[in-house]
Amino acid sequence: MNGDELTSHIPATDPAIGLRAVGALHRLAEKVEATNVALARQQGWSWEQIGDALGVSKQSAHAKYGK
Repeated sequence: MNGDELTSHIPATDPAIGLRAVGALHRLAEKVEATNVALARQQGWSWEQIGDALGVSKQSAHAKYGK
């Protein structure tokens, strides 16, 4: 299912449903990102490579996940 198909299932007249969906998507995206950053680090990726892949600076990537 692509984004357009998902959007068609969210009623445009109920912002509560749409906002809950947005929150769930944000949480899912954060989990997927964290999992893949950890995997990249295990495989020897540099913070610069991770930052480039995420579209952020290496400093931002390291600040968020380098703990």
